[in-house]
Amino acid sequence: MSKKILIADKLGSAGLERLDQMSDISYDLHTGMTKEELLSVIPDYDAVIVRSDTFIDADVLAAGKRLKVVGRAGIGVDNIDVAAATERGIMVMNTPHSNSVATAEQTMTLLLAVSRKTVHAHRSLAEGKWERAQYVGTELFGKTLGIIGFGYIGRLVAHRAQAFGVNVVAYDPYVPVETGKELGVTILPLDELLATSDLITLHAIVTPETKGLINAETISSMKDGVIIVNVARGKLIDEQALADALKSGKVAAAGVDVYQEEPPTNSPLIGLPNVTHTPHLGASTQEAQHNVGIEMVEEIADALRGVSYRNVLNPVKPQ
Repeated sequence: MSKKILIADKLGSAGLERLDQMSDISYDLHTGMTKEELLSVIPDYDAVIVRSDTFIDADVLAAGKRLKVVGRAGIGVDNIDVAAATERGIMVMNTPHSNSVATAEQTMTLLLAVSRKTVHAHRSLAEGKWERAQYVGTELFGKTLGIIGFGYIGRLVAHRAQAFGVNVVAYDPYVPVETGKELGVTILPLDELLATSDLITLHAIVTPETKGLINAETISSMKDGVIIVNVARGKLIDEQALADALKSGKVAAAGVDVYQEEPPTNSPLIGLPNVTHTPHLGASTQEAQHNVGIEMVEEIADALRGVSYRNVLNPVKPQ
């Protein structure tokens, strides 16, 4: 019997085209569903694919009587109740590398744009002004960049930053000091990284330990005039604490691509003159969308067929 996949969030056309070529797999594309709508349709599917918009919680998993796999087209799975999936024997998969280059490049884009006040200078000039003296920036060269979360994306950022003559340090409790040395990066405890970094970028996943990692206390231990860039997850930052620090000048500027709530209608960061915003564009390149779509559907299809199980995040025996 043909296996059925529900695609609950937008997926690149390349992934859909790959599914169209599979004679033993069918799919339905239903985006923007409410939880009630999702609960009503999920019993018909063997797998569901989401991005970051749809939440797969315990209720949805319980309703998915046929569910064998939940696929996250991307990296972070904070919108999936992994523990509940594990209890029900449902595999949770992601695509950890398909959009990594795009995310690393977006991080560098914001680092440069914030440091050189590019967006604000552009807006001023577009309004007919010529205010060169107001937009004197800072160079990346010679600065210390502190990378919080030194996984695959963090390492891509480190490599790119080093090309600008940046000294890179990193915090990641799961990465040995020796690994950092091999990459020309010094692995530090978090408090040392915060105290010595001129620039800080976030590349961690959201866990109970990392939620709100950037808060009033950790900001107080940073250098005066630090720049912070977040292209990972909004919940890593206490937005009010960051807004207060931006207003006081403790944090000179920030580049923010992700928010505690998206869209960020009530974020205290919106409207601050020293923040450069983008609307969760970390994975928004043509190449990343192509790669993540194909990788996700192939992972799901192989798992449903019992052929192979790649990037499974929870200890579940295949059904």
